[in-house]
Amino acid sequence: MDDQTKNLILAFALSLAVIMGWFALFPPPEPSPADSVAQSELLPPPAADVVPGAVAGTTAEPIVEAVRIQIDTPRMRGSIALTGGRFDDLQLRDYRETVDDDSDLVHLLNPVGGDRHPYYALFGWSPRGALDYAQVPGPNTVWEQVGSNSLTPATPITLRWDNGSGLVFTRNISVDENFVFTIDQRVENTGDTAVSLDPYGILAQHGVPADLQKFFISHEGLVEMIDGSLTEDDYGDMVGYEVSDRERTPARTQTAAENGWIGFTSKYFMASLMGVPGQGFTAVAQHVPGADIYQASMRQATVTVQPGDSASVQSMLFTGAKEFATLSEYEDAGIERFTDAIDWGWFFFLTRPIFQVLNFIHGIIGNMGWSILVLTLFLKALLLPLAWKSYVSMARMKELQPEMAKMKERVGDDRQKMQQEMMALYREKKVNPAAGCLPILLQIPIFFSLYKVIFVTIELRHAAWIWVFNDLSAPDPTSLFNLFGALPWAAPEPGTLMATAFLGLLPLLFGTSMWFQMRLNPAPADPMQATIFNWMPWVFMFVMGGFASGLLIYWIGNNIITFTQQYLIMSTHGSRPDVFGNIKASVKRPRGGKSG
Repeated sequence: MDDQTKNLILAFALSLAVIMGWFALFPPPEPSPADSVAQSELLPPPAADVVPGAVAGTTAEPIVEAVRIQIDTPRMRGSIALTGGRFDDLQLRDYRETVDDDSDLVHLLNPVGGDRHPYYALFGWSPRGALDYAQVPGPNTVWEQVGSNSLTPATPITLRWDNGSGLVFTRNISVDENFVFTIDQRVENTGDTAVSLDPYGILAQHGVPADLQKFFISHEGLVEMIDGSLTEDDYGDMVGYEVSDRERTPARTQTAAENGWIGFTSKYFMASLMGVPGQGFTAVAQHVPGADIYQASMRQATVTVQPGDSASVQSMLFTGAKEFATLSEYEDAGIERFTDAIDWGWFFFLTRPIFQVLNFIHGIIGNMGWSILVLTLFLKALLLPLAWKSYVSMARMKELQPEMAKMKERVGDDRQKMQQEMMALYREKKVNPAAGCLPILLQIPIFFSLYKVIFVTIELRHAAWIWVFNDLSAPDPTSLFNLFGALPWAAPEPGTLMATAFLGLLPLLFGTSMWFQMRLNPAPADPMQATIFNWMPWVFMFVMGGFASGLLIYWIGNNIITFTQQYLIMSTHGSRPDVFGNIKASVKRPRGGKSG
């Protein structure tokens, strides 16, 4: 390995360590939640001649004790409140808060006035012309159920409300086997005057969620797709929107001509309002400062209903986990770019296919830990031609060492002349000293892409491997503190100073495998470089100690395969690495940097 390649490795390693260490210790700040409020100042869509929030009935009152219709599906449970027809109580049957079997199910939607973060969806109509908000269903309208059944995939429900002034509203709600509700809103005009109304759907959150990850690699906040264009705004972005003249709050508005959806996403879960493919709507994202409410709205085209006639509109609500397979099914059904609700990141062109390969392997093997190792082997095989050229070049460079040593004796400290003669030697022997750099450079986007996959995809959440490794998206649960479980006390909590000091098994294996990999080459002649190279694996071991177990499994496998490839390829070209000699030299090297 020549000095240029060593310098590149050193620069890459130190940069990676600094970046990861910085973001681990100092994650970007998120806006803190405002003081909690007993009621929301939820803003329904303003009518053309109505100032928003200025009329009675625009506040969503606490309704924990409201009459409810049960939701019972294979993947969701909860209830819909007859007050407002609100979707405000929803848990996901397949996901728990922790890896413990008896922990709570993940609560996605929660009512106003409860003990959890208020988060809900509601649907309704905005008045136009002579109508006012008292004549249309709002956040606190008490609906009646037609029938008495629960909402299941086989049994839709119907809600009805008569405004007493010639308009009868009905709402038919159905649900599929996964995470999507379909809402059919209908209005019947029994009066003698035509009326115009604007149908809408609203998702609202009171304050910033308390369980935000607050990590730069994962988007949390508003996510919106309008006619093929994806927008991601965090909660701080929403606070900073320009105040809209129409909305009278910080707001951003976009119009979808044919396809779109808008909602809020966490790392693993999402609630989203979706338009019917082929039908346009207006998407509004806004922040209500006084009550600290973050709101995403879908406003559909104005409906005019003649006397004796009726009209209906349809919309959809997704409330569930961002599973790639499930999102793909909805995408195939016409919900454009729905799989992009998963935050694939800057290297999406690598992150997405890497995940798809990993998911395919997992479908065959059934164990995510072993699947990561098989993926590592696959990626190394894919890069083998480049690695082969790199290691062959390193072998030929090693053959030139005697000539380069003579050259150094001849030119002395004249660096410019040494560089010129080295380049001439490389040309004569047809050796490319930069050939060893390309595989290293290619590892950078692959590493970050796999890191992204392990960090943001729900398929890795609580995914088990072997022994105590039952969540590959979490740090190594073992620790030197209790001799990896042999002693009768618990390991330190992840993220604490104790956990950093008393590393787990995977970080130790990572540091050891990296140290052995670096012993394939003699230590650099420069004493400072030699010292840094000797310490680098152990520094990285502590830096990586708090990262996801799945990422460490990949890196350990990568180190072992790289060691094997380099040793075998260089050996076949007559330049077998002197591993034990290099280990002995690195251990015995005195502080002056000269080998003994």
